Amino acid sequence: MHARTLAATTTALLGTAAFLLPPSDVRADEAAQRPTVIAHRGASAYAPENTLAAVDKAAELGIDWVENDVQRTKDGELVVLHDDSLRRTTDVEEVFPHRAPWKVRDFTTAEIARLDAGSWFGHAYTGARVPTLEQYVRRVEVHHQKLLLEIKNPDLYPGIEGQTLKVLKNKGWLDQRHLASRLIVQSFSAAAVRAVHELKPAVKTGFLGTPAVAELSAYTAFADQINPSYGSLSRQYVSAVHACAGPHGRPLEVLTWTVDTAATARLVAGYGVDGVIANKPDVVRAALRG
Repeated sequence: MHARTLAATTTALLGTAAFLLPPSDVRADEAAQRPTVIAHRGASAYAPENTLAAVDKAAELGIDWVENDVQRTKDGELVVLHDDSLRRTTDVEEVFPHRAPWKVRDFTTAEIARLDAGSWFGHAYTGARVPTLEQYVRRVEVHHQKLLLEIKNPDLYPGIEGQTLKVLKNKGWLDQRHLASRLIVQSFSAAAVRAVHELKPAVKTGFLGTPAVAELSAYTAFADQINPSYGSLSRQYVSAVHACAGPHGRPLEVLTWTVDTAATARLVAGYGVDGVIANKPDVVRAALRG
């Protein structure tokens, strides 16, 4: 995710009745109120982003949620990659030196499967590949993890919303068990989020960005979450989001990104966010437990 923020303010009042509970109930209540920790592009501080190795590392760290990004190849396959170019995280310039600017949409799935998506991160990951969405969700399922899936650049890939949902359905991710607590689909594109909601209303959705408080009501028809960068947040803004009810009749949630220090994790937790997306999810989790 890239920082795209709008300033917004309103008023807030946060409180707790934990002091009224017995000590054991206080601990349970505090745990229930801690923000969910999500591994950004997998545990991407410790393994190459958006690869199966990053999913495995998140599982090794005991992180339940992983976030990923989806693009589409020339022959119509969905692959997991953040950038619309293969240049930054693969050896595409060496393998296909005359194919600049190395856009994902200009390469077939078979060509992308030849690329090394791990060496740039470290020798230990030499030979890691760009996974297809099918491969990615299969690995997430193996670890019994949960998925925050971002649809990237939908303007480049007409119909990617429906195609993404089709892959999820084919892999068993649109059953009640997954829909209830294991899947969220998000995008910086409000139109893409709306399309996902209209195609499959039961899917939990998130809009990436920081709409002005006065504009929040426009998102309540199709978004269950407003997910801003942490630098654009305030306690007042989080409270304003929570005051709105989403398409499923529940208060809108806030997942914030990308948080990698203990101090920032504690700061945004104090704002009342529902989730924290982090490259170092273990650092964030430890800070929130402290």
